[in-house]
Amino acid sequence: MRLALLGPPGAGKGTQAARICDAFGLLHFSSGDLLRAEKLKKTPEGQKIRDYIDSGRFVPDELMLGIIRNKLASIAKQGFVLDGFPRTLSQATALTEFLAEMNRTLSLVIDLAVDPAVLSRRFEGRRVCPVCLSVYHVDLMPPQREGICDHDGARLVIRPDDMPAVVRTRIDTYRQTVTPLLDYYRQAGLLWKVDASGSVDDVWVQIEARLSQPDMRGSSAA
Repeated sequence: MRLALLGPPGAGKGTQAARICDAFGLLHFSSGDLLRAEKLKKTPEGQKIRDYIDSGRFVPDELMLGIIRNKLASIAKQGFVLDGFPRTLSQATALTEFLAEMNRTLSLVIDLAVDPAVLSRRFEGRRVCPVCLSVYHVDLMPPQREGICDHDGARLVIRPDDMPAVVRTRIDTYRQTVTPLLDYYRQAGLLWKVDASGSVDDVWVQIEARLSQPDMRGSSAA
């Protein structure tokens, strides 16, 4: 399967993508994680990416597309989940072209739709491990020890792009760009919308049931 997960910041794309990959043996490509890794590099491109991420703005297509293209070119025919990519119509059309060059297509595009009020509550409690990048929530998905990562013992932090003012910018930017993107995949017959306002487990039940259907199991031949 070759999947793309769409949704506003805080919709749970990373959490659900990780579950999908574990359950179905797919590779996980998080646009956020890829960009955060790039911004740590001491390069002009890394500094540009840092400026965009820390202010809550989208990274320009030319930077994002270069990163994603390199990743897709390195995996041959393995199945994957794109988490948070594409984010614009131009990125979507470029992705279609990249995959066509490899004689591949997307199997399904999952739109995680969340009420704005729910998003605000989610961000207030989100914490991240600075070492392994695992994501927690103080109420919904807390670590075993308060403030400490379950995997490596690092102290959890609030990411700069999760600060309230930055979050508002990220959500507003997403709303302004998402409609043409959703229309593009709807017209292609690939879009599947999920109400992601519920718990992580509730959302996962819906996704697992859809991806377990025979038409998805057979999509690896496409």
